[in-house]
Amino acid sequence: MSLAHTILGLLQQEEMTGYDLKTSCFDQCVAHLWPADQAQIYRTLDKLVEQGWISCSIEIQSDRPNRKVYSVTEAGKAEFSRWLQCHQPLPTVREPLLVQLFFAAQLSNTAIMKLLEQQLAVRSKKLAECDNIHLPKLDEDANREQIMQRLVLELVVQREQTYIDWLKTAIDVIKRTP
Repeated sequence: MSLAHTILGLLQQEEMTGYDLKTSCFDQCVAHLWPADQAQIYRTLDKLVEQGWISCSIEIQSDRPNRKVYSVTEAGKAEFSRWLQCHQPLPTVREPLLVQLFFAAQLSNTAIMKLLEQQLAVRSKKLAECDNIHLPKLDEDANREQIMQRLVLELVVQREQTYIDWLKTAIDVIKRTP
């Protein structure tokens, strides 16, 4: 998956500025799937314009700087549709904590538990953020877009809950380890 395809998908939903993409979409909607900073978003928008997959129009504003509003072109819609139908390979997963734990036998139990508890706090915060995303339940009156978003959200929640459960188990094991 790429940032470009994420942006194409978001712009298919509605025209937006780069700022809107960052604050309304990446920070609030898809951060748990594909995080991106403002600079990455603007670089990608420039590339998408160069490729002809999106267009940019300038909205003149008298009291503020002019706004660049981006929208998907027909070529962009075709590319997004092509990408939606492509098999995606398994992602490369890098888990720094797991690498630390792999070599952590030289640390004290207190130091290991500190690492685990820090990760537990971060994962618990992420789970709470996911819980704050309001989408209709699958058995409620939801449209197709909401159903797909709910399915994705449920997997993210399950993944975080599984990681949290594992962290709690690991903490318990370390507590009992001589």
